[in-house]
Amino acid sequence: MLLLGLLLLASALAGRRPATRAEPSPGAKLQLGGGAKEHNGVQDPQHERIITVSANGTVHSPRFPHAYPRNMVLVWRLVAVEENMWIQLTFDERFGLEDPEDNICKYDFVEVEEPSDGSVLGRWCGSAAAPGKQISKGNQIRIRFVSDEYFPSEPGFCIHYNIVLPQVAEVGSPSVLPPSALPLELLNNAISAFSTLEELIRYLEPDRWQLDLEDLYRPSWQLLGKAFVFGRKSKVVDLNLIKEEVRLYSCTPRNFSVSIREELKRTDTIFWPGCLLVKRCGGNCACCLHSCNECQCVPSKVTKKYHEVLQLRPKSGVRGLHKSLTDVALEHHEECGCVCRGSAGG
Repeated sequence: MLLLGLLLLASALAGRRPATRAEPSPGAKLQLGGGAKEHNGVQDPQHERIITVSANGTVHSPRFPHAYPRNMVLVWRLVAVEENMWIQLTFDERFGLEDPEDNICKYDFVEVEEPSDGSVLGRWCGSAAAPGKQISKGNQIRIRFVSDEYFPSEPGFCIHYNIVLPQVAEVGSPSVLPPSALPLELLNNAISAFSTLEELIRYLEPDRWQLDLEDLYRPSWQLLGKAFVFGRKSKVVDLNLIKEEVRLYSCTPRNFSVSIREELKRTDTIFWPGCLLVKRCGGNCACCLHSCNECQCVPSKVTKKYHEVLQLRPKSGVRGLHKSLTDVALEHHEECGCVCRGSAGG
């Protein structure tokens, strides 16, 4: 009996050893870090930090401008104090997150969301360039930062925010408002800011821009546009103009940039590029031989040349733009001369 009692006592003492803490698996860590989700992958509102915006401020990744921590989700919701105010976000030029995979930000990224309708204004990663300015559609905007458990980068991100009035909000960032929501004049200004056709089509059709770009250059029934046929310079050389070039050099054709919409008086259409170079007479007539009070440089030979550009016209009855390549005819001054615009002694 004594031996049995000792065995029972030893068994009881062994059962009271301190318990060891189980480490969660990498998959479990991601689930814990993700938290409850709402639409577009933003965390449940109870996990976001609400910031009342009444003046300028910043939000940034932890440890900015150094490498941020791994395996975390941070959400900020910025709320302007006045309901009729908008919030503008400006990214610091020091921007660097983990690189995308197949041009998709899958791992570490910062995302800006419109809380009113749940639409994502943009998601960014990598370190090629800082994102452009973003503007809310109302008095709130949400920012979400996600990092996975691998490969943190630096410097992270820093976003400066400020309040703007809706009528003076900058349309400098193409992703701020969809093209269909902009009046034609504001859309024209936004389109003029793009430096390449690819960027423009990305803005107009973010979901199918590659197909639209291919459609523009797909051969159609019109084999050759007028710009191809008539775009070459004339082979005829005016020897008299060459002879007079030294004496009347200040009155000659030269490059001028002109607005296509103004030249064609087409305020119902947008062209890209919006301006083209044309030859127009320029300079003064200091060596004018005419005896008159005023001598002006005017064109003596005018031709029309065709230029191929992208034309954007609103669709009738529905939102959206009809896109096509078209030829526009612009006047070019081939030759210029000084003429009298007054009478002697008058």
